[in-house]
Order: sequence, then structure tokens, then C-alpha cells
Amino acid sequence: QVQLAESGGAWVQPGGSLRLSCAASGEIFIIGAMGWYRQAPGKQRELVAGVTSGGTTDYADSVTGRFTISRDNRKNSLWLQMDNLKPEDTAVYYCNARRRGITLPTMFQKFGGYWGQGTQVTVSS
Repeated sequence: QVQLAESGGAWVQPGGSLRLSCAASGEIFIIGAMGWYRQAPGKQRELVAGVTSGGTTDYADSVTGRFTISRDNRKNSLWLQMDNLKPEDTAVYYCNARRRGITLPTMFQKFGGYWGQGTQVTVSS
């Protein structure tokens, strides 16, 4: 089993920045790709950014150029730097970890793996 714990969610004004963190524990050796999903009220959960264990990244079109995902395998940590935030970025953000062998395209297409409890990001004036 893998446990994930997110932190860093907050209220921020449009144009502001936030940095989300995720700490992984448990059976770390089974983790391959990791990512950040979000779910807004009344909407389906969606992947906004993913990163492989080797550092390859991919982003949803809606956040490309504004969000940056990164990870440190030695520290079992994952981050999401969010800049130029917009009201439509308001959502609960979830950290996700997949077993080795799951590709980034699969992460964008299918839910699965291990989840954190989520952290609320609210963007409003």
C-alpha cells in the first residue's frame, strides 16, 4: 500500500500563485508515474499534470504554461507549482501515484492507483 498526503491548498486571488506538496509513504518502491488531479464542484475529476519516475512531464491544455509539476524520488515528494491562477482553477486537488508500468497517456485516460485526501484551492477576488 501507498499513502499520500497533500498540503498547500489555500485561497488566492486571480493571478496569484500556490505550491502544492505531496508526501508519499509506505511501499514506495512500487510507485512509477505520479500526478495531480483536480475536481471542481459538479465536474468530473481530471488530470492536470503528470510526471514519470524519470522526470518526463505532461500537462492538460488548460494549465500548460502556468503549472509546473516536479518530484524528488529520494524524498518521496511531489509538487505542483501553480502560477497565474484563474477562478476556473478552483477545485480540490488530489495527489495520485501509479504502479510502475503505467504511462502518462494512461493516467490521462483512466483513474486508478493511490490517492491522497485532497487539498482545496480557491481562486477568487
